[in-house]
Amino acid sequence: MWAACLLFIVLSIWAHNVATAEDVLRTPDGEEYSIEQSVVLIRCVQQDFDYITPWKQTAMIQGVGSGFVIDGNRILTNAHNVSNIKYVELKKQNYARRYPAMVEFIGHDCDLAILQVFDQSFFEGTRPLEIGGIPKVNSTVSTHGFPMGGQHISVTEGVVSRIQMDVYSHTGADAHLVIQTDAAINPGNSGGPVMQNGKVVGVAFQGIRMAENIGYMIPTTVIEHFLDDVNDGRYDSYGSLGFSYYRGLHNVGYKDYLKVPQDQDGIVVLGTTMNSSSEEVLQPGDVITRLDDYNVDDDGMVKIYGLTLRMGEVIEQKQIGEPVEVTFFREGQMKRESITIALNRPVLEYARSFDQAPGYVVFAGLTFVPLTRNFLENWGPTWLSDVPFYLRYLFTYSQQIHTERQRLGYVVLSEIMPDKVNSYCSGYKNRVLETVNGTAVYSLVDVAESCRSRQAGDGFCVIKFMGIDKPLVIDAAEALARHEPILKRYQIPAEMRAEGRF
Repeated sequence: MWAACLLFIVLSIWAHNVATAEDVLRTPDGEEYSIEQSVVLIRCVQQDFDYITPWKQTAMIQGVGSGFVIDGNRILTNAHNVSNIKYVELKKQNYARRYPAMVEFIGHDCDLAILQVFDQSFFEGTRPLEIGGIPKVNSTVSTHGFPMGGQHISVTEGVVSRIQMDVYSHTGADAHLVIQTDAAINPGNSGGPVMQNGKVVGVAFQGIRMAENIGYMIPTTVIEHFLDDVNDGRYDSYGSLGFSYYRGLHNVGYKDYLKVPQDQDGIVVLGTTMNSSSEEVLQPGDVITRLDDYNVDDDGMVKIYGLTLRMGEVIEQKQIGEPVEVTFFREGQMKRESITIALNRPVLEYARSFDQAPGYVVFAGLTFVPLTRNFLENWGPTWLSDVPFYLRYLFTYSQQIHTERQRLGYVVLSEIMPDKVNSYCSGYKNRVLETVNGTAVYSLVDVAESCRSRQAGDGFCVIKFMGIDKPLVIDAAEALARHEPILKRYQIPAEMRAEGRF
């Protein structure tokens, strides 16, 4: 997974070395230096989490990637190069020594990370690369890195063919601006700089499975957003306004129905995310025609950076906490309101998560975990079609069907550690909890608190699941008596771990 994730991967192994004039750069003082001095090889040991029995981890794997020196004696690379790591070290070309490093900041949503090297002597003989702008379509760029884990830097030259917003494969959910090029981007290239006229114009990060010579780089707009974000000592992530929309104004009759002037283009609001920053401002049927100074057309596009891109790029220019002025029509009346950019993430997160051990609760040999994409991907590469239909429905439509403001997430029975106390419980596996002893389950914390009071009520623990009429009933006294033997038999180090928002 070091060079790309799941939907995007580059399988071709060819790469040709290209000697270009921009391989040699000059400092402001006129001193010459090579790009090769600034590109580094990254070696990592990664160990993922087991999302069914979360006290375990999967086997360790080793991978390689690329990175490059930026100002402040920092290394910029891809987040997927250093996710779930146990150890990371860096190596410069033509130097045998390896330097241990640490992840200082990581942005999984934008697939970028900053590394710090413990021994600052690593930077002797290196130069920080300067960040440039967005390259033009049909212009030539060169990708630098260590494809396939080679010992020497490879340079591949290609042409920029497309600039658009697309999903970043690392989380599988977050969409940002990407630049497509036909320069070969192979496993190991990820995190390396893409250069034009002596400046970084992108970071190589993914390709398309089964397609030849189609690679993608993260543009400098995303890089600069990430670097600006971490200036305060932490990474806050990309924000949004928290509404969904569709392109309905192509239908002239629908435009008349919504009482939108014929000379206005825009998009139609479908709804707002519960508890989002736009919930008190926008309503279904509102027609957004303008974001700040950018007109929104009927396809939801704006003209920005000299390009026509999705209107989300206006929001992506800003950090969390900054406002966006939204112009919209409601019942024929034009309104202008300021909406603050916030995380506005859904209750059931579409994105994969990394770097944080998943929470769990074990009670009577029953293992309860948060329902997440990481858990669902245990069904394999075609998980979205292979998971039980009720999980697929909840994952797909959770924003539309959930109405409880206090809900923080959903909890699922992921595994059963067989014991006499939980005999005949297998039919409840992979089901989503609704209540425990009559108390609604809005997070893993609710399950933990309910299981702590095993002796409450009539001496039974009654668990109800969504979509099932019959409850799962456990004798509380027997569960208490069998608790420690079950933990010991199955080598479970603790009965629960509730971290993060769960």
